[in-house]
Amino acid sequence: MPVNLTRRRMMAAAAGAAFAPMLPQMGRAQGAPLSLSITRRVLDIDGRAAPVFGLTNAAGGQGLILDPGQRFSVGLTNDTDLSTLIHWHGQIPPHDQDGVPGLPMPALLPGEGRVYDFTAKPGTHWMHSHIPVQEMALLAAPLIVRSAQEAAEDRQEVVLFLHDFSFRDPEEILADLSGGMAGHDMSAMGEAPQDTAGMDHSGMDMGTTDNSAMGGMDLNDIAFDAYLANDRTLSDPQIVSVAPNARIRLRVINAAAATTFWIDTGVPARAVAVDGQAVLPVTSTRFGLSMAQRMDIEIDLAGAGAFPILALREGAVERTGLILATPGAAVPKLSAVSETASPAFDLDLAQEFGLRAAAPLAPRPADATHMVMLGGAMQPYVWTIDGQTWDTRTPLAAVSGERVHLMFHNMSSMGHPMHLHGHVFQVVNINGRAVNGALRDTVYVPPMAQVTVALDAGQAARWMLHCHQMPHLASGMMTEFDVTA
Repeated sequence: MPVNLTRRRMMAAAAGAAFAPMLPQMGRAQGAPLSLSITRRVLDIDGRAAPVFGLTNAAGGQGLILDPGQRFSVGLTNDTDLSTLIHWHGQIPPHDQDGVPGLPMPALLPGEGRVYDFTAKPGTHWMHSHIPVQEMALLAAPLIVRSAQEAAEDRQEVVLFLHDFSFRDPEEILADLSGGMAGHDMSAMGEAPQDTAGMDHSGMDMGTTDNSAMGGMDLNDIAFDAYLANDRTLSDPQIVSVAPNARIRLRVINAAAATTFWIDTGVPARAVAVDGQAVLPVTSTRFGLSMAQRMDIEIDLAGAGAFPILALREGAVERTGLILATPGAAVPKLSAVSETASPAFDLDLAQEFGLRAAAPLAPRPADATHMVMLGGAMQPYVWTIDGQTWDTRTPLAAVSGERVHLMFHNMSSMGHPMHLHGHVFQVVNINGRAVNGALRDTVYVPPMAQVTVALDAGQAARWMLHCHQMPHLASGMMTEFDVTA
């Protein structure tokens, strides 16, 4: 027992250091590119060794934090035995640096490296493999680019990086969902079956969540073993040291493969940015994020004590989180399950409707409009865009510089977080109501809902447009936004 306890403490300390709350030095390099390695690592998840992937920086932590004005200059090395590539989610690099295998650059072979260099876009972003089974095995990390305004603020910055985790092989999970029918032709992206040798394939009893109370909607189609906040569960959460009356900027990143979370701050807080884009402040104690979405939340603590920040799984009792604590505060022991299930996320899009961009797009009529139909079903487990999967896709066409409207219409029983590469868009219509909404790169479209976004078509290239729920992407819910000159 003493040996296990010592090992657990060592691994927990390492996990805490990997997501330390204030690490601007992680991103500093004034000559050579920053170093970032695709690695394998082992987490301690509730006393059990969990082999996962990682994106390890020169300091040994996960991810990158760049200072204001710092260029994204990164040397990426693949230190695993698999081919892979990293997408810089939220950034707008030249197309050949976007990080989708085969579009246009090939995946990195084992031992291979590549240098990325482009102007970094400020905000709370993240990085991840664009191969679904690898992202499901935690090949993802924070990518924070601090603005000059944020650096000048008297606020302690805390990163809350969320993930869902299973001890089962991700390919086995996808096969169970699809009944062995998954695996659409993604060879154009360089994707091939991934050898996950070394992963622990035992454990979790795969199943679906009972959604009978949700009017026939399917909220969660995978029962994960654990829900992680900065690589840790609530059995041993990260304790972030803060001063009495601290002013916090909480940078929340939902990196989960297939889970939407509610963020419960416990005290009044303000959402001030989504997907790295400033919004007019919205005050609440509970905020929702679907997969791939980010949110910056300002919290002004009153006095001293321990302040849990919880992430609640949508429509379920599971939860995770971290604890802000002043020196000497008594830290409570928190259960990983709530007494009652949390509600479904934003079915009426009330949260989205309440968000307003601080710097909206300039008003301009649309030059092109595309109706984007989102479809699919649990049986057979196939998810589509305009009735097509990736291997039968019809790209959405645009011309560089055009104002384009994408009208997402979800006719399926599940919600879909829709992500467009290489662009920022603005939410301009929700269920037929015009809105001067938030700027985003990932918008959540609930079942039987309509959301229209506006954007200015960027670099002439084939940009990915897809659902960011990994099993949906893997089973076909992906197409191209084809921009020509």
